[in-house]
Amino acid sequence: MSKKVDFTEAERNARLRDFENQKEDFKEKHNGIDEQELEKALNTLNQATAGKNVYVATKRSTQSKIKFAQFIQDNWNYALENSYFTDEEMLFLLRIQRFLQFKSNCIVDDIHSRSAVPMTQKQIAERLNTYSSQVSKIVKSLTNKGIIVKAEGHKKEGVNARTYALFLNPNLIYSGERDNVEVTLKTLFIQEKIKLKDFPVALF
Repeated sequence: MSKKVDFTEAERNARLRDFENQKEDFKEKHNGIDEQELEKALNTLNQATAGKNVYVATKRSTQSKIKFAQFIQDNWNYALENSYFTDEEMLFLLRIQRFLQFKSNCIVDDIHSRSAVPMTQKQIAERLNTYSSQVSKIVKSLTNKGIIVKAEGHKKEGVNARTYALFLNPNLIYSGERDNVEVTLKTLFIQEKIKLKDFPVALF
């Protein structure tokens, strides 16, 4: 004879366990303070400030100011395993990632400056202590491979040449939040997706 199961009680117990787990998760995220204690403290703060809007936030870590560039490891691994880059191109990418401006992924002269200026190929060559012709050859090759995009600006008055900026494809190396790639950067590289169609990861 089959045993009868009280599904109502089982469901109630499951909900109770979920509730207890949620409480524990909350305490873990708030240094051992449960939700009721936190709500009570906020109510006290609200009374003490006569109902004025109060913003409570944690102080930003000094580490939040650290500049970094992230390699999309699966794509980097795929490129290396399939000889997508020459040795010169790999070395160039490794050396150039330190010049990527946060969020824009533009190669700039000073990543810590709010008014950073895009570097020309000549300036890049100077910073890397190499020849302009060498940088030009590598940039052209990486452009053909969908890794670099050269965006031209307006001509300056009295100057024949246009200004330009070099951007690195965030699907390989990105200085920014991988879940929040800038729309402008996406637009720059949207037509290059076909060139990287065999790469395992696409951020957009």
